Amino acid sequence: MALTAGIVGLPNVGKSTLFNAITQAGAESANYPFCTIDPNVGIVEVPDYRLQKLTELVQPKKTVPTAFEFTDIAGIVKGASKGEGLGNKFLSHIREVDAICQVVRCFADENITHVSGKVEPISDIETINLELILADMETVEKRINRVEKMAKQKDKDSMAEFEVLSMLREAFEAEKPARSIEFSDEQLKIVRHLHLLTIKPVLYVANVSEDDVADSSENEYVQQVREYASKENAEVIVICAKIEEEIAELEGEEKQMFLEELGIAESGLDQLIRAAYSLLGLATYFTAGVQEVRAWTFRKGMKAPQCAGIIHSDFERGFIRAETVSFEDLVAAGSYNAAKEAGKVRLEGKEYEVKDGDVIHFRFNV
Repeated sequence: MALTAGIVGLPNVGKSTLFNAITQAGAESANYPFCTIDPNVGIVEVPDYRLQKLTELVQPKKTVPTAFEFTDIAGIVKGASKGEGLGNKFLSHIREVDAICQVVRCFADENITHVSGKVEPISDIETINLELILADMETVEKRINRVEKMAKQKDKDSMAEFEVLSMLREAFEAEKPARSIEFSDEQLKIVRHLHLLTIKPVLYVANVSEDDVADSSENEYVQQVREYASKENAEVIVICAKIEEEIAELEGEEKQMFLEELGIAESGLDQLIRAAYSLLGLATYFTAGVQEVRAWTFRKGMKAPQCAGIIHSDFERGFIRAETVSFEDLVAAGSYNAAKEAGKVRLEGKEYEVKDGDVIHFRFNV
């Protein structure tokens, strides 16, 4: 599944530091705006305790986790929608991602310059959101001028599109993103063709200081971000990008000890990866055999043949059925054969909607 989340934010909020931690790819990070001019793309494993459990159960020759893609995008400034700074580049890169992780600076540090001179997380969020809204408004205005004439002539498709465009224009004039509007399924089809920036789902990443990473409840900036995000039903992940970069260099027991010293159960990155994965409506199914235990990413709502096609197109083309058992039932039984004897293994057909955590063996014939 080639889906990606873009990491965005004003300059010097910790985007590239966070990206370095996510991918350990060493994207350039410096204390000046626009150091990340071309988007950096990195692949990261999706943390999933179930994969380790299946490995212990099956004892395969190899274990393959599923992965997720993050893109580090150049910092945006006010006026980006009009081409200010790296505005045009920024907007084109955002169009290419499926979801937005907006990093918000929630710490004060006189050694790190803030582009507007002071730390104001809500102002930062609104600066970015407004630039995206203005860019979308331009898209809608261009389209509405073409469609309105046909709509007045009672062309059915044009009338439907004009209604949607009018809804969008009204929202943008009120400085509200496209995702704030409740569209019908038919209207959503029209919206998707517009490739709007503000229809993309958003996750807010509050970047705090090392002192606040264990408990951010007293951080007034984080509380402001949470309050803002709640109005659009968005999730907030609290991290310290600087610490995450250090954690990313550690493994196994050493990593666990460091987390315990910090007083946190898991890294902010693990939380962020899972949240971004969920934000895109993604889930995981597994294949488990002595050769390989593997996690596969699929979109929630996909049916068995489509999920089989993720492994290989022949699996979808020649799909017969899916031999399926839930992760919980398999672990409870202790082995695949035991789960089968207990009646927990099901034979599912073409209309079966695959569930997160399903362990599947696809039967096919080409």
